[in-house]
Amino acid sequence: MESEETRDTGQTQPEESRSVLEQQQEERNLRRLQLMMNMVMSVIAQDTTLTYEAASEMIADSRRAALAMFPDKELAYDLIYQPRLRRLMRDRFRLQ
Repeated sequence: MESEETRDTGQTQPEESRSVLEQQQEERNLRRLQLMMNMVMSVIAQDTTLTYEAASEMIADSRRAALAMFPDKELAYDLIYQPRLRRLMRDRFRLQ
């Protein structure tokens, strides 16, 4: 098994440990994404003073943040979150 030098400590770790650490980081990012999207949807649904433009900006910002965490998952975002956000915007702002 090959070893790679870690950036933080300068020590080497086996390839298996590195992939476990990467998996843990991905799980943290996924939980962070879920929390962020739940918060965005809650604010859009509950804030009566929120304008359409501000809600649209929040959605665009959340998309950028999601793609920063998961750069290769644009299709997944579009399939999972885009319909939910579109439906929420339609219901909240009474769009046709």
